[in-house]
Amino acid sequence: MERVGLYPGTFDPITKGHLDIIRRALKLVDHLVIGVAINEDKGPLFNLEERVDMVHRETKGFLEGTSARISVEPFDILLMHFCEKVGAQIIIRGLRAVSDFEYEFQMVGMNAKLNPNVETVFLMAEASHQAIASKLVKEIARLDGDISAFTTPYVREQLVTKLKAKKLVSVS
Repeated sequence: MERVGLYPGTFDPITKGHLDIIRRALKLVDHLVIGVAINEDKGPLFNLEERVDMVHRETKGFLEGTSARISVEPFDILLMHFCEKVGAQIIIRGLRAVSDFEYEFQMVGMNAKLNPNVETVFLMAEASHQAIASKLVKEIARLDGDISAFTTPYVREQLVTKLKAKKLVSVS
C-alpha cells in the first residue's frame, strides 16, 4: 500500500525551514501532498496561486534519487476532510519550539477524534532553521533586512518585489 503523507501549511512564503521538513518527509512516504491552505484569516501577503507556484518551483528538484512523488494542492476544507480526499494516512508537521508543540498537541487530539486512522508525525526543524517563521521573514523583509538565510534567492526576490509593489499601492 502506498504511504501518503500530507504536509499542510500556508507557505506565505515558503522558507528554508519548510523545505527542510519537505526533504525529510520524503524519506517517510511514497507520495507527499503539500497542502497549501486557503486561510484568509491569516491575511496572506501572497495570493493562493503565487504560493502554490512558489512551492512547486522550490520543490522541483527534490525527487532526484528517490521514488517518492510530490503534489502541491490548495485546500480550504477541514484538514481531516482534505486528508481523506487525498488519501493521506499521515499528517506531517514541523516543530520549531515548545510553543509549537503545545498548539500541535491540541490539534492531534482533535484530529484523532475526527479520524483515528490518520497519524500525525512531528519533525523537529533542523537547528539552523528553528527560528524561521514566515511571519518573521516577512517582517524582516518589510524593514529592509537581509532574509537570505531564511529563504531561497527566488523566494527572496518574490517577497521583495511584492513588498515594494504593496508600498507603491498603499502610498498612492
